[in-house]
Amino acid sequence: MTTSATILIADDDRSIRVVLEQALSREGHTVRATESGKTLWDWIEAGEGDLVITDVMMPDANGLDLIPRIKSLRPDLKVVVMSAQNTLLTAIKAAERGAFEYLPKPFDLDELATVVHRAVTEPKESTEAVELEVQPNEEKLPLIGRSPAMQDIYRMVARLMTSDLTVMITGESGTGKELVARALHDYGKQKNGPFVALNMAAIPRELVESELFGHEKGAFTGAVAAGVGRFKQAQQGTIFLDEIGDMPLDTQTRLLRVIQEGEFTTVGGRVPIRADVRIIAATHRDLRGLIEKGKFREDLFYRLNVVPLRLPPLRERKEDIPDLTRHFLEITHSENHALKSLDGEAMEQLLDYDWPGNVRELENLIRRVVALYTDVVITKDIVVAELDQGRSISRYPDSDADNLGAAVEKHLSKYFDAHRDSLPLPGLYDRILKELEVPLISLSLMATKGNQIKTAKMLGINRNTLRKKIKELEIDVVRGAR
Repeated sequence: MTTSATILIADDDRSIRVVLEQALSREGHTVRATESGKTLWDWIEAGEGDLVITDVMMPDANGLDLIPRIKSLRPDLKVVVMSAQNTLLTAIKAAERGAFEYLPKPFDLDELATVVHRAVTEPKESTEAVELEVQPNEEKLPLIGRSPAMQDIYRMVARLMTSDLTVMITGESGTGKELVARALHDYGKQKNGPFVALNMAAIPRELVESELFGHEKGAFTGAVAAGVGRFKQAQQGTIFLDEIGDMPLDTQTRLLRVIQEGEFTTVGGRVPIRADVRIIAATHRDLRGLIEKGKFREDLFYRLNVVPLRLPPLRERKEDIPDLTRHFLEITHSENHALKSLDGEAMEQLLDYDWPGNVRELENLIRRVVALYTDVVITKDIVVAELDQGRSISRYPDSDADNLGAAVEKHLSKYFDAHRDSLPLPGLYDRILKELEVPLISLSLMATKGNQIKTAKMLGINRNTLRKKIKELEIDVVRGAR
């Protein structure tokens, strides 16, 4: 049964006012609509309305700025904010000021009806404004995109501002899991504390527990001094455990105890240390599949998966590609590159591509074309050439069994099948090794912007060895590609 309510609407778009009046009237509500923020405030001062639905930008008022005034005068009056400025900043500000809900435009009428029903049927409680000094610069926001999928992410981040709940972020590689984790920290209760990130896949198995919890002097061979772990570094802040699916089982057991008991001990230590840390975990792997294979603890999964947050791959939100492209072009310009743009056909190529490497692949492509081409306007031919190069380097998308060995095995299987009648193949070892070394060194140089010292350190080889390989393999240091 529908609960009838008087709903006050403020929006300077007449068509939106008409649509809302008709839709909510059909639900049995009494609707009063205006284009003026002043008129809306007059109604509220007069004690009218059970619910307010307001736009952000109106000719004489800002809907977000009205919320604190409304809460001061009538604390139990719920406010739903609508906005065409569909950014993380809008969602954060709406939550910060105490909005009941934030809806991006264009909105779905069924979703609006659900929000209105919740607002008028839930007990009347004061929705206090969040006392956070959140004043981020929109140009520097970590998350870009106006697609429905990203709006869901923005609203989730906003809702978690006052919480320290554990969050599990899932999504393919390159979707921006660490960016979301960082946003949850920067706009959350722990924002004044440290943000400590640790990629489980990048740590040797025998050092994982020491990295996480620290160690005492002499706890193991090579421990010539005590070491501080990431949990200690993250005290009163956030620890981000990336690629949690790669955590060894014995370490999973220790992490579970930390979550359950709220304390940990160093490797070789006996004195418990209180864990005043918010945990955010992330993975691109199917944890439920790993649980079935006995490679991930089910009880730990449920402890980490308190708030699940899935990041969509770029192919599921292609409408965000123009905004992302402009954002990356502006970043390269701020790094002293010429300000460039893409023509219409070049953008169409970006929109037609499936982006197996997701947002990271798009960013790398934009950085590449800006650095390598003198053209002020990037054309279709340039984009096609660079996408073709990317396809030749990265042929295999992420999978549940994602690792270099699997990709090489798949490649070699096809190679042997194609040359079955001409076996053996002389010099195969050197040819395959070269095929691996070229993209490895090229992409490493690209990542360090051609800095050979950094590249050698990253690869773990001597600089002279790197220079020799660059010459032998005819790798263009500036281009970062053969």
